[in-house]
Amino acid sequence: MRKTVLPLATAFSLVLAVSAPAAATPPGEVIARLLVKKVKVENVKQHLSALQSIADANGGTRAIGTAGYQASRDYVAGRLRAAGYRVSLQPIDFVQSWKENAPATLELPGSKSWAAGQDFHTFEPSPAGDVTAQVQGVDLTLPPAPTPSSTSGCEESDFAGFVPGRIALIQRGTCAFAQKIRNAGRAGASGIIVFNEGQPGRTESYPLDIGEWRAKVPMVFTDHAVGAELAAAGNPTVHLKVDSTLVLGKSDNVIAESRAGDPRDVVMVGAHLDSVPAGPGINDNGSGSAAILEVAEELSRFPVRNQVRFAFWAGEEVGLLGSDQYVESLSRRQRDRIRLYLNFDMVASPNYAYKLYDGDNSDNVGSPAGPAGSAQIEKQLEAFYDARSLPHNGTDFDGRSDYGAFIAAGIPAGGIFTGAEGIKTAEEAALFGGTAGAAYDACYHQACDTLNNINDTALDVNADAIADSTARFAFDLSGIPERASQG
Repeated sequence: MRKTVLPLATAFSLVLAVSAPAAATPPGEVIARLLVKKVKVENVKQHLSALQSIADANGGTRAIGTAGYQASRDYVAGRLRAAGYRVSLQPIDFVQSWKENAPATLELPGSKSWAAGQDFHTFEPSPAGDVTAQVQGVDLTLPPAPTPSSTSGCEESDFAGFVPGRIALIQRGTCAFAQKIRNAGRAGASGIIVFNEGQPGRTESYPLDIGEWRAKVPMVFTDHAVGAELAAAGNPTVHLKVDSTLVLGKSDNVIAESRAGDPRDVVMVGAHLDSVPAGPGINDNGSGSAAILEVAEELSRFPVRNQVRFAFWAGEEVGLLGSDQYVESLSRRQRDRIRLYLNFDMVASPNYAYKLYDGDNSDNVGSPAGPAGSAQIEKQLEAFYDARSLPHNGTDFDGRSDYGAFIAAGIPAGGIFTGAEGIKTAEEAALFGGTAGAAYDACYHQACDTLNNINDTALDVNADAIADSTARFAFDLSGIPERASQG
């Protein structure tokens, strides 16, 4: 049954139950307090139980391409439709299967060749291709810096002088292989060679599944020595051939929009719905999906000033595919209407820490600050924990979750993370409790990521934090810069 939406005047009058005087309380504050009261951890856990049951009925997994993911998609979409949202299923592509039919070729025609499986490896899932063209280096750092620091190919601007049709020579470094591949494809590369960076431990090539094929050209990963030799030769002509069979499958993101609110000012809230093949993914990321589903259901009872859009991403575990393809599908005007993106990936780790994405790079280490407005998102989340005397610390935008495509499009982002396979420090154990020297989630990407792998305290607190930030931004975007083509 569809929930009843409270009239605006009725909702505002309820402020008397939570604050006085009513006239001094902004609408966003009213709705935030009410929504936090309405969001219940028991309801979030009911959604988690449903996801666990879906996995149990489908081979123990909810991975993309499985019946477990399809049932998860249908469960979420059905709940959102019943709550009154406009729900759409956005088709996305993913790799269903890939195999290499014969060893790849990498050679200087008539001069020198390198050994497949030794000097270089084919990136899985490289498309097939046979190209002979000049190589062009992209923002290389040679000789390599003493620590991993090459940003080669990480920005589209790195390819400003790239000649379409050439083979891109890119160095491993500070961003994901997939990001380099995508940028090279957009620049018109006919083939892609990525070589290892050059520091101790980062010299040899090895097999890698990067989950990325959309450059649509052959691509390989080489030893540092191979890349350095090609770079030193200027723009040599290289023959690159990959013989492979790539089969794509289809899946869906679930996108739900509030019927109320200005569609020119969109507050977007997202979590990935898929698990890894090895397990049911109840913390990663059933926890984020269940929490935002509960927030969406309860928010549907209230009016909003800005449109709220909830996204449940497919294919995060195989290369952030759902969020990346979603952002890529938007026009410039549609992107600019998304004023901010809130990401919730693993919000109930058993050995948790309350980690907030470092929107302003206040620690001055690791990844840079997010786009303008990201600092304000971080401060809004900090205010929630501070008001409850709860500790929190920062975590980098390291490219491992679905905020990546939004940041790349200049959309401010933020969110909550409670830790994955990383190790909890003694300082964090003093702040949050738990066990120092142990993983935040010892069942990360394993079959044991079940209902027993959830910390109820973290889930409860973070569901409230999600409700609080979503409601406040649904009414007030005054701290978030406007974007160019919003109208």
